[in-house]
This record gives sequence, C-alpha cells and structure tokens, in this order.
Amino acid sequence: MVAPGQGGSQADGQSKLDELRAVDIDRYLCLLLMPEHVRDDLATLMLFNAEIAAIRDRIREALPGEIRLQWWHDVISGGRAGEAEAHPLASRLLDLIARRSMPVAPLTGMCEARVFDLYDDPMPDRVTYEGYAGETASALLQMSVFVLAPEASTETATASGHAGVAQAVAGHLMMLPITQKRGQVFIPGDLLTATGLDRDSLLEAGNRDRIDAAVRAFAGLGREHLAKARSAFAELPAGTRPAYLPVALAEQVFERAESLGSRCLETSPRPSQLRRQWRLWRAARSGRI
Repeated sequence: MVAPGQGGSQADGQSKLDELRAVDIDRYLCLLLMPEHVRDDLATLMLFNAEIAAIRDRIREALPGEIRLQWWHDVISGGRAGEAEAHPLASRLLDLIARRSMPVAPLTGMCEARVFDLYDDPMPDRVTYEGYAGETASALLQMSVFVLAPEASTETATASGHAGVAQAVAGHLMMLPITQKRGQVFIPGDLLTATGLDRDSLLEAGNRDRIDAAVRAFAGLGREHLAKARSAFAELPAGTRPAYLPVALAEQVFERAESLGSRCLETSPRPSQLRRQWRLWRAARSGRI
C-alpha cells in the first residue's frame, strides 16, 4: 500500500522525474530543489500541465485537440473511469486528487483555457490575457501550493495570480519564434495597438521599431505582475514558497527580451541552462523569487 503523500515507490518517483525532464526541463530543475516528500505528487501535476499544453504540437487541426482536452476534463470530473485507469498519467492524477482531496475546478479550468491554444485567434487585450494566465500558469502554482501546504493555500491566491501572469508572459516571450511561425499571437491586442501594430503586422515582422516597442511592452506587463507577486510573496508562510520557484526564471527572460526586442521573433530570449540552474538554486537558498 502506498503511504499517504508518497504517491508511489522510489522507482515510480524516478520515472516521473525522468518523464518531466523530457518534457519540461525547467520545472524538473525546480522539482529537484523542492521538498522530497512532495516531489512525486508535484511531478504528476507538472506532467498533466505539460500534457495539455503540448496538445497543439501534436495535432494538425483544432477539433481533435478539443476532443483531447474534453477527455481530460471528463476524466478529472469523474467520468471515463475505465479509460483513465488504463492511462498512466490520468490514473496517477486521479489518485493524487483522491489522496489529497484536491479541488478539481482549477484542473478542469486549465483544460478549458487551453482550447485557446488550438486556434490562431489573437489575444484581444491584457484583461483577457490575465484571465488566460490565471487559469493556466496561476492555477498550476496554486495547486502546487495546495500539495505543499494545503492549510495555507487560502492565503496564496493573490501571489499565485500575479506570479502566474509573470510566468506566462516569460513563457510566451520564449516561445515567440515558435508562435510566430504558427501564426499565433499572445501579445495582447491593446498592447499591439498602443505600439501601432495589429496581429497581421506583427506576423509580417516588417516594422522592427514598433515590434521592439511591443515586445518591451509585453515584458513590462510581466514585470508589473512580478513586482506584485513579490510583494504578496513576502507575506506568505515559508512552507508555500518552494511552489513559486519556477517564477524565479521570469526576470532573466524579461531582461533578455528587452535587450533583443524584435529579434525575439527569431531568437528566443531563453537564458542558458547554466544561468537558469544558478538562478533557481539562488532562489531556493534565499527564499525569494
């Protein structure tokens, strides 16, 4: 029998870590710096996030992607029990939900929000973007806090909300070369308008000065939320802080994006792995993001 909170044998735990390393190296590095007794469960959450975030990469048309997201939604809601039992990640996720009495609404909300990823509709404005980030990156942070310190998770909504937006902006800045080729635009439309651009002119990549301004405005949105997250973070119980380690990488991304400007369309502002590892280690030691 699996002891509560362990979620599997040592071999199972290593398997989860190996899986996570293959699909999300940054969260894998963060996990190595988190308390050992929660790593298996956090790995399951992070693998679920990676699974639904990567659906766009595996499909040619949006409808099969929607069907896959609906499958996950149904599984988390308690349906498709037989199919879920035969699916390694789904069965582990359901076990985690049951053992820790986790709320399912944030997880089903993540599935619903990811439908946006399947299409090429532009992000209308920053309010819509903040809502999207809240239901994806922020929800994952908040669920991670629930695993680490469930009794404190009611205090962390503000920190998770702002930290998730900052993390999402950093992620979309790093993905700009990929989304540009796809024809996806995550930079909010009102930020584009303020710099004299729209979806089509950004994708055409013709006016580099305006794109410089748009990229820096997007990074500025991330910085704004990172500052608010840090302010909220300072008031949180120490036991919640490891959940926010992934956010420690955001500021380096903003710095590089601001330096690269429009060149982010061809060159990701992702720092080197060595720099990312050093930043995560320092954040874990200091307890600051």
